Amino acid sequence: MQEQAPGTGRAVESVFREEHGRLLASLVRRFGDLELAEEVASEAIEAALVHWPVQGVPARPGAWLLTTARRKAVDRLRRDQAYAARLAVLQVDADRSAPAPPADAGADLPDERLQLFFTCAHPALPSEARGALMLRCLAGLTTPEVARAYLVPPPTMAQRIVRAKKKIREARIPFRVPGADELPERLPGVLQVLYSVFTEGYAASSGPDLQRPDLAEEAIRLTRILRRLLPTEREVTGLLALMLLVHARRAARTGPDGELVLLEDQDRGRWDRTMIAEGLTLVAAALTGGPPGPYGVQAAIAALHDEAADLATTDWPQIVALYDVLVSLTPSPVIALNRAVAVAMCDGPEAGLALLDELAGEEPLRDYHPYHAARADLLRRLGRLAEASTAYRRALELAGTEPERAHLRRRLSTSGSPAPNGAVDT
Repeated sequence: MQEQAPGTGRAVESVFREEHGRLLASLVRRFGDLELAEEVASEAIEAALVHWPVQGVPARPGAWLLTTARRKAVDRLRRDQAYAARLAVLQVDADRSAPAPPADAGADLPDERLQLFFTCAHPALPSEARGALMLRCLAGLTTPEVARAYLVPPPTMAQRIVRAKKKIREARIPFRVPGADELPERLPGVLQVLYSVFTEGYAASSGPDLQRPDLAEEAIRLTRILRRLLPTEREVTGLLALMLLVHARRAARTGPDGELVLLEDQDRGRWDRTMIAEGLTLVAAALTGGPPGPYGVQAAIAALHDEAADLATTDWPQIVALYDVLVSLTPSPVIALNRAVAVAMCDGPEAGLALLDELAGEEPLRDYHPYHAARADLLRRLGRLAEASTAYRRALELAGTEPERAHLRRRLSTSGSPAPNGAVDT
């Protein structure tokens, strides 16, 4: 076997991360079968690892992968006529059910990846599997990464993904953007997936880097497309606003060596003010015309952070009030955790710690490292250093990325003295 040229593996991984969603969606569109698409996409990646060290990385690596995958799919279907016949039936079903595209859809609507999002947000699929399947297929996350994002064990997540793929195949779920009458039922699932992809980009679940900007930017791009498709849906607008207002801080969230920089220490001059201005405009639209939705409320919280000159002048009482609204709309332990951190900034660490201790029995937080890190920071601010060290160690055990682990090691090494002004990243 030929020795791989230095850097080739990284080049393939980079292309895979960038092109995976487009590649998979194109293959599903062509052949109508998600499992076949995944298999031949993987085979195309393997072929790249064989050929690129010798031939060099092609000028259009995504097109090379797609051509290779298509050839492998055709070869497989020629060998298995029964499989080919079944796929032909699926394709006929899809063609019959596909609605005509809107007259003003524009050149990029419908985007093939957006079609795949809607397919896997179909109501026939279990709600807990929809987002997981799309993180696995569209964003190219590994099953352990998806499991971490959903706070469940990897074997549990693997079973969910397998069952979801089987359901798509057996129920003959069509690959298309649904008609207007179906959108209200399908939209929340799509928004959840888009936000999950963005969250993985903003705070990676594992790996050497704190952030994966490619994922965050892909989620923003798809959300923009969705907003053009559904301009009157305020929660689509709210989600886009939230993404922009958070992503605007990206450059300041890490230091020169990729280390984590907390919100309190960030150079706000590095925040993207153009992106913030667009986000603020969208927040106003998302909160106008009816009761607020969860994404609009979260965007309003992000706007208050972005508008503040520093941590001390942030409107913490208003942030707590918005978290109260958010808890009433979508109660969850993670939202309650974020609210407790805001209460700590508003009313002091003792008040925040009391709320965190009330959440100690919540199963999703037991192995959620931000919970233990937040608790450790508050204990440290209160001078309860032995307890803080224990909490930091637990957070360190659970942290997924090296920058997070490095930050927690620094906190642990300096927990011999209180940090009265410390704050967790929000």
